Amino acid sequence: MMMPYRPEAFTDFSAAAEESRLQEALKRVNLQLGEDYPLMIGGKTIETKRRIVSVNPSDYKQVVGTVLMADTPLAEQAIQTAHAAFPAWSAVSTETRADCLFRAAAELRRRKHEFSAWLMVEAGKVRVEADVETAEAIDFLEYYGRQMLQLAQRGERELTGMSGERNRLDYLGLGVGIVIAPWNFPLAILAGMTTAALVAGNTVIVKPSSLTPVIAVKFVELLIQAGIPAEAVQLVPGSGREIGDYLAAHPLTRFISFTGSKEVGLYLHELSSRMAPGQRWLKRFVGELGGKDAIIVDRDADLEQAAQGIVTSAFGFSGQKCSACSRAIVHSDVYDAVLERCSELADGLKVGNVQDFTCSTGPVINQSAYDSIGGYIDIARTEGRITAGGGPAEGDGWYIRPTVVADADPGSRIMQEEIFGPVLAVAKAHDFEHALRIANDSDYGLTGSVYTRSRVHIERARQAFAVGNLYINRKCTGAIVGVHPFGGFNMSGTDSKAGGPDYLLLFTQPKLTSERL
Repeated sequence: MMMPYRPEAFTDFSAAAEESRLQEALKRVNLQLGEDYPLMIGGKTIETKRRIVSVNPSDYKQVVGTVLMADTPLAEQAIQTAHAAFPAWSAVSTETRADCLFRAAAELRRRKHEFSAWLMVEAGKVRVEADVETAEAIDFLEYYGRQMLQLAQRGERELTGMSGERNRLDYLGLGVGIVIAPWNFPLAILAGMTTAALVAGNTVIVKPSSLTPVIAVKFVELLIQAGIPAEAVQLVPGSGREIGDYLAAHPLTRFISFTGSKEVGLYLHELSSRMAPGQRWLKRFVGELGGKDAIIVDRDADLEQAAQGIVTSAFGFSGQKCSACSRAIVHSDVYDAVLERCSELADGLKVGNVQDFTCSTGPVINQSAYDSIGGYIDIARTEGRITAGGGPAEGDGWYIRPTVVADADPGSRIMQEEIFGPVLAVAKAHDFEHALRIANDSDYGLTGSVYTRSRVHIERARQAFAVGNLYINRKCTGAIVGVHPFGGFNMSGTDSKAGGPDYLLLFTQPKLTSERL
């Protein structure tokens, strides 16, 4: 009998043995830096002239690896291969497909520190953030495998019976899906998007972020080793505007699963809605497009708990999470105290190379992000008052000090635009209703938190705070698969809930069979 799903435990790095194991994994990964990775289509190695050079954001002079790039003809070859592989893969039993995910989870668990080390080197995550992400990837594999087994049983069990008939509902794969994965969770989100589609019986073409392609190579190799055919899951690194657009617009594409910026998501959504010659279906678009997340602090809140939650949510992984707190909205009676404590905590965070285990947070992902965030900090000087950070940190990586901006106007750019970096805007609210109005004055609606002791205000937030994930008296980051199904409202996405019981329905089509007895 299969054990029920339980989230993967996080590593306790206070244990000397675990710290030593991670150190050894980092040594092994550092010995592999600079390697070349071939392009594989349908299990066959393809040579190309163009390459993606992945660099370490903690040390931008260091090459993590080079990955061969696909062009449009190779993207066409990949989608034709995936299309040809779909009938066979979709006919594989649900149990066998789920077993592939369970085997992959077991191998990822065995190699947990190795994958965490790659996340540290290529994505710039401190060890705790990397470990949590690897655990989340394991969770997606374990959870979606079980969810698919339950979905396969659901079709006959939940239909209303009728005398003289046998009725069943089967949940079938759709066809070829395009997975366009982000750089900020290059293992966990990639794993969730890819394996949800695969276990539902689809074939998948993965286009990873060009900033974190080596991790994608490692993960797809793991899936193939676990028994998923190379024709069913293909990795096609390349330019979003070149092969991303081509694959999204292709008539054989059945669905697009995307995580990334609002601008790119809206463009892909529009592209996917156009009918191509020869296309016989409406493409599905499953999108998670970011956030401008707010934490509300009520006048009766535990102020230390609130400040700790704000700073953790705002500056973990240098604010490069779609769930990160970028707005703190504080009742006027406690505003000064919360602002002062948040500024103290932010100033106390050590920024540096993530292989230094004493660092609290690491770099932003690349020069473009560094310049963009720096531009917003300049804007913040005119729209508010900087009380912590406000500039670069020392080192040979893209380091920015955690920045707190006081007295932000609700309509200002730093309160409205997604910065995706370590910048927290703090605004004052007259009362709880005013705080909710400020929080909801956003194009986004992904996560939010409320710190309060008032049951009335908790219930009011449940009813009126327009976010997909609402947290009470805790930070607004750190969703756990199966525990906190994740996805937002409005411009934060298509209201899908990754890591939740309904997610696999997005990658299936129900077919009713009614037999007269």
